Amino acid sequence: MCADKNHVKPNLIKSLLGNKCARCRRGNIFLYKNPYDLKNCLKMPDNCPVCGQQVEVEVGFYYGTGYVSYALSVAVCVASLIAWWLFIGFSIYDNRLFWWLGFNALLLLVMQPLLMRWSRTIWMAFFVRYDADWFQGPPQGTGRVNATFKNAI
Repeated sequence: MCADKNHVKPNLIKSLLGNKCARCRRGNIFLYKNPYDLKNCLKMPDNCPVCGQQVEVEVGFYYGTGYVSYALSVAVCVASLIAWWLFIGFSIYDNRLFWWLGFNALLLLVMQPLLMRWSRTIWMAFFVRYDADWFQGPPQGTGRVNATFKNAI
């Protein structure tokens, strides 16, 4: 048994939350780790540094992340509503509902850079599947072979 764990399939949820490549689940798809560095939070390399998967598959590929970001925002709102209801509660006799609305708006504002990154990672995982054999070695047949002059030398 080797000490290298490259043969183990990485966990999907862990790789999505860590913003890893969808193909190899090992390479970072963002250049900077800090999502709150707002000037650089969405800068991505051209290819995955581990497997070489093209990060932007086609022009305008990430326009669909708005749908994923909306779903994540709704999930955060529902989770905060349930947590507020369980720990603090709601009443018609005071302003706890309005306090929750303010808390929820602040929570979404603080989580926005994370949600944008996760939505890009999830969107990429929809279209690029995990490949256990992503490393194929050097390409075998690169370039064209002219059959007429193949054996001429």
